[in-house]
Amino acid sequence: MIPYQKMTKEELLKEQAVLQSAYKEFQGRGLKLDMSRGKPAPNQLDLSMGMLDVLTSQDVLACEDGLDARNYGLLDGIPEAKELYAEILEVSPDEVIIGGNSSLNMMYDTIVRAMQFGFVDSPRPWKDEKTVKCLCPVPGYDRHFAISELFGIEMINVPMTPAGPDMDLVEKLAAEDESIKFIWCVPMYSNPQGITYSDETVARFASMKTAAPDFKIIWDNAYCVHHLTDTPDRLMNLMDACKKQGTEDRVFIFASMSKISFPGAGIAAMAATKHNLDFVKQQMSIQTIGFDKIKQLRHVKYFKNIDGVKAHMQKHREILEPKFNAVLKKLDEEIKPLEIAEWHAPNGGYFISLDTMDGCAKRVVGLCKEAGAVMTGAGATYPYGKDPRDRNIRIAPTYPSVSELDQAMELFCLCVRLASVEKLLSEMN
Repeated sequence: MIPYQKMTKEELLKEQAVLQSAYKEFQGRGLKLDMSRGKPAPNQLDLSMGMLDVLTSQDVLACEDGLDARNYGLLDGIPEAKELYAEILEVSPDEVIIGGNSSLNMMYDTIVRAMQFGFVDSPRPWKDEKTVKCLCPVPGYDRHFAISELFGIEMINVPMTPAGPDMDLVEKLAAEDESIKFIWCVPMYSNPQGITYSDETVARFASMKTAAPDFKIIWDNAYCVHHLTDTPDRLMNLMDACKKQGTEDRVFIFASMSKISFPGAGIAAMAATKHNLDFVKQQMSIQTIGFDKIKQLRHVKYFKNIDGVKAHMQKHREILEPKFNAVLKKLDEEIKPLEIAEWHAPNGGYFISLDTMDGCAKRVVGLCKEAGAVMTGAGATYPYGKDPRDRNIRIAPTYPSVSELDQAMELFCLCVRLASVEKLLSEMN
């Protein structure tokens, strides 16, 4: 296969004709494939069905501290659940609050509280600031950006590197502008690229100077146990790194069981210093009397400890690894020799991120949709839905079967090739 940019105009026109014919054939198949969201597949959900049978009518009367799990109490979660999440997040149990089913909800609430009341170290509520800004590593998680946009928080793009966000830029911006209040981070198997932040990146987060006295790192560690290989990535402990620098109050860590047990019925957690959590709990006590302790107990009885979680995640890996391999194999075979796109092969997480030639992503996604394959919208991985180079596409391999993925990736690669040829020909005219 000859790289497209080395082809003559005549060669590109011939290639275009072949690709257009193949594309019309796909349009006639009547495909209905969805790779738009990172949803667990049904057989992944089946892995946790035993959790529904793990509690008896007597178990709910016997939490560690003797509390009746059916009743009110324990705003921040049952001790057993806090201990389990402390193992997962590598913090102390007294640095954990157990929430409902959604870490996204806990992040949303954290920003709402900051806007209304500030943080424990804030000079004033964020709503009383002239401007509130945040740093957004890109490509990144669309739902993070949607929260910022909803509250009128100005978002500043920070390019991702193979080691995490461009820390030279992060440090410069945070040090010179006191209106920059926080940064969104998915530090392990980042959404969507699958990059894990390096030790140097984590250490620089801990030691960097910030103009805002209440600067926060929103550390969405959603994929901390979602490994796909025998050589998983390792993430340096941010809380420990910050404690060494005396900056631990800038850390807010989030995670959930949504892609471990059941997406709609897992348990989420937030970790921060006791100083921060005491301030948060004052406001939470007005919002709720407490979350579902029976569900918390169910998870603890089922997983027992971090080793139980790891064993369960190995079962997820056995389902997901062949799917990721199918996607990467197709990209290596159909796209790599043509030198028209770039991607990172992740060691874990839920996504694969592909960068097309500049100006091609929307065209690729549109072509896929017209032939029956729905992808995440082009631009979704950037604030305001605007990818300045129109090149990033998030691929979600988890929900379709391997056979469906084979079809979807055959079509996807065809669309990447067709959009690239169109782009190169337009530049020749």
